[in-house]
Amino acid sequence: MADLPEPLVGFTVGVTADRRREELVTLLRRRGARVIEAPTLRIVPLEDDTELRAATERCLAGPLHYVVATTGVGWRRWMQGADAWGLGERLRDACRRAVLVSRGPKAVGAVRSYGLREAWSPPSEASDELLAWLLEHDLAGRRVAIQEHGTPAHELADALRERGAEVIRVPVYSWAPPPDPRAVRRLVEGVVRRETHAVTFTSAPGVTALLDAAERMGLGEELLAAFRGDVRAICIGPVCARPLAAENVPTVWPDRGRLGSLVRTVVEDLTARGRYELQTAGETYLVQGDAVIAGDDTRWLSPLAAAVLRALLAGGGVTPGELLARLPAGVVAGEAGIREALARLRAALGPYAGLVSELPDGGCRLAADRIRSPERALAG
Repeated sequence: MADLPEPLVGFTVGVTADRRREELVTLLRRRGARVIEAPTLRIVPLEDDTELRAATERCLAGPLHYVVATTGVGWRRWMQGADAWGLGERLRDACRRAVLVSRGPKAVGAVRSYGLREAWSPPSEASDELLAWLLEHDLAGRRVAIQEHGTPAHELADALRERGAEVIRVPVYSWAPPPDPRAVRRLVEGVVRRETHAVTFTSAPGVTALLDAAERMGLGEELLAAFRGDVRAICIGPVCARPLAAENVPTVWPDRGRLGSLVRTVVEDLTARGRYELQTAGETYLVQGDAVIAGDDTRWLSPLAAAVLRALLAGGGVTPGELLARLPAGVVAGEAGIREALARLRAALGPYAGLVSELPDGGCRLAADRIRSPERALAG
């Protein structure tokens, strides 16, 4: 067999991010993926961010005793906003006089780039570890500023307030409705129909916005069912994944919250779940997502044809009724729909249509001597 194609050929991936969307889309396409761009929210421009300015002015209304930097990009956005309002030097002076703690290396780098030094940073990037360190100190009557990172830091703020601290939450990301609501609706529909293999998320508000959009469309439960089944939800980190975990949706995320690491996780997860090797009559075929690859020839299948092929990859001969039971609900209507779907699959396979063999009882099977996936090898 020729060299393997790019690892995401045959897979369709949804991108919900607004910030750095082009970079993420480029990384996925370089690996062969079809990408659906559907930012579920957009970030409000700094000049329009009245909430961030109000929080900054509150920080400067009195001495700060502790300042918490949670993300590099968030810290820079805060400093840039303060500079734009003529408050940058005053804010940095207030931070120098305070105990400054940073959550993770990117936050540390951003803090230092503005001539500041952190007093402490947790070995991990865990907010729980940061909170535990803060709670070891006397917080009664202390003013603590928390630079938030996309979601309100309710748990952290509440724990500090219980110890007597005055907490100032600094929301560096203000969210607005998506730039293209129609793209979001198309993504929801594609997930529900299992036409999308994975959806990437880079913020918890972005997750919530997609779930809310599905609810407004009357497809909330269908979207969650898809994420609990065939469609993978892949997040930048555990904080981002929390809204999905609350809905009992399984998620995966990289060890490091970086776009490159996120793309590697997409590759590893989808190829482990959706790549099969078929061997028959001395020939080898690769089934990857919605594509069938033979040598240098790649044939993309329609979502319906690909769903039927995936059902046949379970192995063995099946009747039309048994094949219908293997497919997600609502993909086809009855056994007549199955027969039409099989005809479309054979047509899409073209010269490789012989991979699908008809059986005397009207059923069918894959004409493969062996079917291999990363998890199993099945005799034909």
